[in-house]
Amino acid sequence: MPAGVCGCCGPLRPRYKRLVDNIFPEDPKDGLSKSDMEKLTFYAVSAPEKLDRIGAYLAERLSRDVVRHRYGYVVIAMEALDQLLMACHSQSIKPFVESFLHMVAKLLESREPDLQVLGTNSFVKFANIEEDTPSYHRRYDFFVSQFSAMCHSTHEDPETRTRIRVAGIKGLQGVVRKTVNDELQAIIWEPQHMDKLIPSMLFNMQDSEDLDRAGHPSTPSGAGQDGDENPAALAESCFRELLGRAAYGNMNNAVRPVLVHLDSHHLWDPNEFAVSCFRIIMYSIQAQHSHHVIQQVLNHLDHHNKNTPRVRAGIVQVLLETVAIAAKGSVGPTVLEVFNTLLKHLRMSVDFELGETSRRNSSSSVSSGRGKESEERIVQNAIIQTIGFFGGNLPDYQRAEVMMFVMGKVPVYGTPCHSLDTVKIGHQGTKRIQTMLLSSLIMVTSGFKSKSMAAALPPPFLDPLFSISLMEDSELRQLVLEILHNIIDRHDNRAKLRGIRIIPNVAALKIKREKISKQDVAFMKKHGQQLYRHIYLGCKEEDNVHKNFELLFTTLATVTIELANEEVVIDLIRLAIALQDMALGSEENMPMFIRCGINALVAAYLNFLSQMIANPPFCQHVSKVIELRNLDAPYLLPEHIFRDKCRLPESLDKEDRQLYFQTADMAECLAGPGYNAERLSIPYIPQVTVLYTVGKILHRCKQTSRDRLTRRKSFVDTISLQVDIMSNSLPDKSQLAEEITFETLKKAIDTTGLEEQEREKRRQVMEKFQKAPFEEIAAHCESKANMLHDRLAQIFELTIRPPPSPSGVVSISAGHTQHQSVPIYEMKFPDLCVY
Repeated sequence: MPAGVCGCCGPLRPRYKRLVDNIFPEDPKDGLSKSDMEKLTFYAVSAPEKLDRIGAYLAERLSRDVVRHRYGYVVIAMEALDQLLMACHSQSIKPFVESFLHMVAKLLESREPDLQVLGTNSFVKFANIEEDTPSYHRRYDFFVSQFSAMCHSTHEDPETRTRIRVAGIKGLQGVVRKTVNDELQAIIWEPQHMDKLIPSMLFNMQDSEDLDRAGHPSTPSGAGQDGDENPAALAESCFRELLGRAAYGNMNNAVRPVLVHLDSHHLWDPNEFAVSCFRIIMYSIQAQHSHHVIQQVLNHLDHHNKNTPRVRAGIVQVLLETVAIAAKGSVGPTVLEVFNTLLKHLRMSVDFELGETSRRNSSSSVSSGRGKESEERIVQNAIIQTIGFFGGNLPDYQRAEVMMFVMGKVPVYGTPCHSLDTVKIGHQGTKRIQTMLLSSLIMVTSGFKSKSMAAALPPPFLDPLFSISLMEDSELRQLVLEILHNIIDRHDNRAKLRGIRIIPNVAALKIKREKISKQDVAFMKKHGQQLYRHIYLGCKEEDNVHKNFELLFTTLATVTIELANEEVVIDLIRLAIALQDMALGSEENMPMFIRCGINALVAAYLNFLSQMIANPPFCQHVSKVIELRNLDAPYLLPEHIFRDKCRLPESLDKEDRQLYFQTADMAECLAGPGYNAERLSIPYIPQVTVLYTVGKILHRCKQTSRDRLTRRKSFVDTISLQVDIMSNSLPDKSQLAEEITFETLKKAIDTTGLEEQEREKRRQVMEKFQKAPFEEIAAHCESKANMLHDRLAQIFELTIRPPPSPSGVVSISAGHTQHQSVPIYEMKFPDLCVY
């Protein structure tokens, strides 16, 4: 009876359990029984409703074997699960997947590296299966945490550590593949998951770079390891895949952990790893998402605005890499925002540098101050490179806007109309920012090719650029001329014209040029005199050096190549003669080096111009003067005057006419069709604008009154003076009062007489300028100019004298300062200020 009971209980055991038990051999070393596995697979496919029970029973056996450390049976169970998973694709596979993931989790929780790797491999196989229907309730939070922990494994054995890290990265890659394409699994992009995924990948990429930098292989097997077993290569591949799948709304969550990781591990200085990370990011994401990354880096730079200079420089260099890649594609609406942020940090860096300089001067720590100052220069140079490189890679239409934007940010000392408070940062800070912004403009304009000069040099850009070219600083003038070269030289001829010299054969240079367009002719008619004037005034500056004359020569040559027609050629010759006369004249108090340098510049340019217009008599005249100078006055030629040890004469011999270019001889050479040589007899007189004269006076005022008045007070005084002058120039109120009668109204309506008077006055002026001798016209203009200069001199005298104020004035008597208060009721206000 007992035997009969035992015999009948065996068949009562469920068939799926018997089939599962049969796949496990007595000795686990024999492996999975293939024939029994085929029976189990056939049963599962035939009866898919049993899949969940098969999975639950396999999970039960696997859990028991894990606890009893029978790892051979664990491997067999996982192999069976993998085969069942690959073979069964039906609606009933959902409950089976839950059992499968539960078993994988059991393996990952164990402390045995082999079981962790086994569970990871099974999960990767599952991740590669495309399910027919999405899962509404499945979550992968545990797997993200566990795989991330494996990526940071610190196992003692290097080989085992590498295996665990590789398994962790593969597991994260499986999670990414399983979730990013499933709309129901968008939770994977939330910060709590990205904060684990991204740092785990970056940690392995960084660890490999640290080992390579130290001279050690990243794995025990060294460089011979393939990409699947190299944690760094695998992590980079997974990182690229994750970023490539990032949608528009997920970019911020994907980039923020990168910045946090770089902060936590102090990877901004040095920043090689940070740069490589953002290169991967920019090349992996979709092009239309680039502005998200740039915005994140800009915000991070703002967050670190008070950090060390090297950290800020590292962030700016990373920004340079991102904008360099983004500029080739779609940058989005962040173009001007990039420049705004960079200019703000440029100003802050200058403030830090000037603050350190002042503290260094007041303390004894000289070496540390110099180190801090040089580090701030690193930040500033990085910002300049970023501005220039970003602008230089933009399309021409966007580059023109950027040029206007940057030029609008170039400060002029004492003017409150710019975004930078130049009074607060002082003259030294203003000059520093001017130099850096103009240097960035050189990079922006490099390679800029515009079909029309009017589009490349509009008045809002040209006027402030020329105003900077008149400043009493040779470095700033050099930068302005280089910017003009970049814009005007559209055929890349500057390299052939480098260096001021007497070119024996201009044709050998093979200069490229085209016929001047109508738009450029109109541009020169409108702005030519402005260009000539600034060249003329730039030549007479006393602090000019060799490089200034080289750049001025290149400017004249490029204008001749790109913008010169017959009329412009005559104007340029008149300008050259005017420069020669200025250098020979006694009115200007110029050093002898500047006088000789101007004569050398005129000789080099007229030699170039005569060969460009291919006029043999003109070439012969210029060559004759140059030959005589070689014999009698070599200091008037560029090859001699710009040497280090050139002997300068005490004075220039004006009477030796053969050493100088004569207007009459050149007019005779150019007589004939094509050129209006008669215009050469009209001397070139630069139209010195009021802006230039006032700028010079304000510069003198700033130098003399810096010790007497504060800048704010000086500015208010100047405004008060302007109002005072306006009020004094107005007629008296008694003169304005007039009795209004019918005759008065009739005269006001009848404008016939006024029109005739105006017409007669215009006729007399035209007749005077047509028939009067040149000396009379020049004297008339000179009287008006003297009147203007007298008025400006009066303004200058008044501006350095502070007006009375209720707060009191400072007077010095017997070496002691005394404050004298003036009652407000005794002060005299201009009429326009009283109401």
